[in-house]
Amino acid sequence: MNPIQKITRQTLLQLVPKTRKARVLSAGAVFLSMCAFGAVGVAPIANDPSDLPVTSVATNLELPNLAAQIAALQQDEQQFIHEERIRRGDSLGSLFTRLGIEDAQAQKFVRSDKLARRLLSLQTGKRIQAETDENGLLLSMRATVIDGKSGDARTISVERKGEAFVALEAAAKLERRVEMRSRDIASSLYAATDSNVDGGSLPDSIVGQIIEMFSTDIDFRTDVKRGDRFNVVYETFWLDGEQVKTGRILAGEFVNRGTAYQSVWYEDPITKQGGYYTLDGKALKKAFLKSPLEYSRISSGFSMRVHPLSGKWKAHKGVDYAASTGTPIRAVADATVDFAGNGNGYGNMVVLKHWSAYSTAYAHMSRIAPGMRKGTKISQGQVIGYVGSTGWSTGAHLHYEFRVAGVAKDPNKYKSLAQQPLSQAELGRFRMAAAEMNHRFSLLAPSGSAMAAR
Repeated sequence: MNPIQKITRQTLLQLVPKTRKARVLSAGAVFLSMCAFGAVGVAPIANDPSDLPVTSVATNLELPNLAAQIAALQQDEQQFIHEERIRRGDSLGSLFTRLGIEDAQAQKFVRSDKLARRLLSLQTGKRIQAETDENGLLLSMRATVIDGKSGDARTISVERKGEAFVALEAAAKLERRVEMRSRDIASSLYAATDSNVDGGSLPDSIVGQIIEMFSTDIDFRTDVKRGDRFNVVYETFWLDGEQVKTGRILAGEFVNRGTAYQSVWYEDPITKQGGYYTLDGKALKKAFLKSPLEYSRISSGFSMRVHPLSGKWKAHKGVDYAASTGTPIRAVADATVDFAGNGNGYGNMVVLKHWSAYSTAYAHMSRIAPGMRKGTKISQGQVIGYVGSTGWSTGAHLHYEFRVAGVAKDPNKYKSLAQQPLSQAELGRFRMAAAEMNHRFSLLAPSGSAMAAR
């Protein structure tokens, strides 16, 4: 058969669609195709860019008067801010040189003024900032110092006032942060705290708080074993991106031989009383200190004795602690001052009222601490006076009485008494705070580990 087919009328009729709808669609497609080809055929051809006309436009621009601006800037006093860190072996002269200060009067003031001189006691690495004029004269200088006793951060500044200087002190505005650390004990507690496996070691103050917090349940000399672990949540305080001090532990958990001991700091927003509690709200702190003096010996206990003045055999309704005059006397528990003044035979005396029917008395003081007035709230461990020999006394000592409903009792029988329990209202607020800390513990715990809380 011939491969080239002749197109006949018969074959053309075969190409026509059979239905009316198909014929209409086909005709529309053919019409649109013809229109498209026609548009291409009649479209104009774009001109070559090189053939387009070019027009040049010139405009005169007026330059600003830079001379006037420079003169105005020269009339203004230029100020410069310098910041340096204290280096080992720094003197005031070397520090001033690095800060760009050329001011003998300022140097003399810092050396002679009592407050400004505290800037010379800054530790290595601490930052100090100074503002000077273009001639190096000091306009102001400031740094943050930490009180070694209270741990409070204070900003010390030196400012120029005319031709003189003045030193100022103010509480530093610190940023509070909450940090969490977790450690496994491989050899010892201190080796674990010094480790920086998570980017930083634990401060010594936090280590001391951990030991104090759990020492009633764990003997850290003998009980801590390899495999024990602990979690701790604590405060840090920062200034200008630099940590300046460490605060208190907010929550702690110590897993010793498979048993978890947990503690949460809680300060009631209404009563303002704070302390450490277990997660179920039981106080960890003992209600009363073992002794109102840190270092002393008992010279006379709660028993019958011959009275040193009257020579008669009678009951001694208190405990005498031998100590030198001026030794600080501590409140053995949170309390309210019930009496402060002269108690005749008791001499200078303070009586504290504690929770429930408990009260304590402190006698023969050389002097009573400032602020001891009836109704004043006192915290456990706060200094309320100083040892002396006033009243009916033959030598410097503290006469301490423990009273229940006004009757003197042997304090040794109440050493294990727990702290005042939380009220129902306090307990409700505590549980909300404890739930947050318990959640933090769960974040720090190894995955899949189950701990039995004590």
